Amino acid sequence: MSQATGYAAQKATTPLAPFHFDRREVRPHDVQIEILYCGVCHSDLHTARSEWKGTIYPCVPGHEIVGRVLNIGKEVKDFRVGEIVAVGCLVDSCQSCSSCQEDLEQYCEQGATLTYNSRDRQDESVTYGGYSTQIVVDQKFVLHVPKEFKEKDYAAVAPLLCAGITTYSPLKHWKIGKGSKVGVVGLGGLGHMAIKIAHAMGAHVVLFTTSPGKAEDAKRLGADETVVSKDATAMEKHAHSLDFIINTVAASHNLDPFMALLKRDGTMCLVGVPEFPHPTPDISQLIFQRRTIGGSLIGGLKETQEMLDFCAQHGITADIELIPIQKINEAYERMLKSDVKYRFVIDNSSLKKE
Repeated sequence: MSQATGYAAQKATTPLAPFHFDRREVRPHDVQIEILYCGVCHSDLHTARSEWKGTIYPCVPGHEIVGRVLNIGKEVKDFRVGEIVAVGCLVDSCQSCSSCQEDLEQYCEQGATLTYNSRDRQDESVTYGGYSTQIVVDQKFVLHVPKEFKEKDYAAVAPLLCAGITTYSPLKHWKIGKGSKVGVVGLGGLGHMAIKIAHAMGAHVVLFTTSPGKAEDAKRLGADETVVSKDATAMEKHAHSLDFIINTVAASHNLDPFMALLKRDGTMCLVGVPEFPHPTPDISQLIFQRRTIGGSLIGGLKETQEMLDFCAQHGITADIELIPIQKINEAYERMLKSDVKYRFVIDNSSLKKE
């Protein structure tokens, strides 16, 4: 085993604090990684505070990881010591069900093993995430960081491992491309990535936000139009005009005003998980225009690598604010107020002070 230092929540009501623990020995198919940067996802906050229930304490969050290979198991062929790699939300799955066989490990029918707050499939130990100095992961769940990304980019690459793939996967699944008109609801960690990726795919992108002051930033990110969703007249102008909507908002809200914007056969995909359920939508809006409400969860390992390669080719990274781990509790409070553009990323070298 090797000793690691991280930040953990000891219970739902306490702030994250320094935590020392052991990582497992490197198994034959494992990659040991020194974590350089870790993005801060809203899911981290939900889990640390047990808002989704079922949190195993102590909890070390973090599933947007970029790091350097420290050591490899004797059966590892595709990674080398010193290489820059990435780890996302998954570290294992059954690898035998139909979803896993189709490279959709996130939908593993036996339940995928999450990077944190999960159970190792071999020894039942609790998984601890990227708010730490190092991690040991099966090679099948480690990703190559494309060479186009340079050292200065690594911190901004980290959020691609969740925010990037969470938006790339549904855009690809619903075949968004040149000629598509796409709505993005919410401009935060997920929303700003949805704009960048949809724009790179060739779509006409419309941002829907409750904040009038976000239009200029949305344009910089790649949005063609911005609509204040509280403005009924502005919303009406876009009725029946969108092929697809990616709704990134992680708070309970009325879906009906957005459903009315879809063309016949249009789809709204939900990627944010609210603490409380959305109000029941007006079913007539679905029936009379054959519209669909769907959902999407991150991506499998093959698709996540594809997303990283796509972003590298198009020069896409996240807009970030780099913080030391010692400011993580402050970052959580600011995240609740949407006071970040658009993703906090931890500089894990700051853990050396603990």
